[in-house]
Amino acid sequence: MAQASQEQGAVGIADPDEDSPNMIAYRKIEDIITRLQDETEGVPVRTVKSFLSKIPSVVTGSDIVQWMMKNLNIDDPAEAIHIGSLIAAQGYMFPISDHVLTLKDDGTLYRFQAPYFWPSNCWEPENTDYAIYLCKRTMQNKTRLELADYEAENLARLQRAFARKWEFIFMQAEAQVKIDRKKDKTERKIVDSQERAFWDVHRPVPGCVNTTEMDIRKCRRLKNPQRVKKSVYGVVDDTQTQSPVHTPSQQSGKDTREDVEKEILFLNTQLDRHCMKMSKVAETLMIYTEQYLDYDPFVTLPDPANPWISDDVTFWELEASMQALYIISQLWCVRMKNLQRTVKAMQI
Repeated sequence: MAQASQEQGAVGIADPDEDSPNMIAYRKIEDIITRLQDETEGVPVRTVKSFLSKIPSVVTGSDIVQWMMKNLNIDDPAEAIHIGSLIAAQGYMFPISDHVLTLKDDGTLYRFQAPYFWPSNCWEPENTDYAIYLCKRTMQNKTRLELADYEAENLARLQRAFARKWEFIFMQAEAQVKIDRKKDKTERKIVDSQERAFWDVHRPVPGCVNTTEMDIRKCRRLKNPQRVKKSVYGVVDDTQTQSPVHTPSQQSGKDTREDVEKEILFLNTQLDRHCMKMSKVAETLMIYTEQYLDYDPFVTLPDPANPWISDDVTFWELEASMQALYIISQLWCVRMKNLQRTVKAMQI
C-alpha cells in the first residue's frame, strides 16, 4: 500500500502539466464547478422549452449567483458576479447564445463545459484545429452554427495561410461532420455549444481578454516550458509543419540522438567564439566613456547651456555662425558614424 502511494506520488511529480503556475487556480475553480453540478446541493440543471424547440442541460445566471452567495459565504451580489465571470472567462461555464464569456445575474441561460475541454488539460490548440472547426461550422446548415463576422474573417485568413493544405483541412472537417451526424440530436446540441465555448476561450472575440496567455514571469517558473501541443480533433498529418500532435509528456523529456548532436554542435561553436578578458573589456569601455565625456550632457554640463531649459540664447547665436560647425567637427574626428549622422556634414 505504501509502495503504491509512493509510486503514485512519483508519477505526480514527473507530470509536467502539474508544473503549470495556473494549475492551483484551475483546481480551485474545478472544485467550485463540481459543487455547482452536484445533483443534490448544486444548481438545478434543467431543460427549457423554447419556441418549437427545447434547450437541454442549462441553468440561469441568477441561480448561479444565488448559489455562490449561499455556499461561498459571499454577501455582495457584485462579488458573486465577479467571481462567476472569472470562472466563465476560463471556459468552465458559458452562455449558450453569446460569444462573450461573462456571468449575468438574470435569466440568461448557461451551460457547464465538458471536463475534456477544461483548461487544466493544458490545451494549446493550433490554427489548423481552428480552421477545421470553422470549416465544419460552414458545412452544417444550422442557424445557431452560423459564423460571426470575426469568425468569417478568421476563416478567410486561415484559408489563405493554409492554401496548400486546405484540401486536407476540408477532408478532416467533413469527417468530423459525418461523426457528429451519428450522434443524438440533444447530445449534438450540447457538444456543439461546448466546442464553440472552447474556441471562444482560445480564440476570443476581438476586444475580449485572452485568458490563455500566460504571464512571462509564470513561464519562467515552468520546469518544462516547451510543452507538447495537443490536437483537439486528434489530427495527425506528417505534411503539416505546425500540426498539433499529442504525444506522451514523458517522451518529451528524453533527449534523442539528434538533440544531443545539436547540443554538441552548439557547445563546439561556443568554444570557437572569440573571447576577451574582462580587464580588456573594462579598459575599452573606460576609453570610450572618456572620449565622449565632454559631449555627454548627462555627465558634463553643456557649454553653452541648452536654450530649451534655460534663458541663455548663446547656443542659437553659435548655431547661426560657423563656430558651431567647429564644435561638431570635433565629434567627426572621434568616429566616422558621427560624420554620417550629422545633417550639416551631408549639406557640406
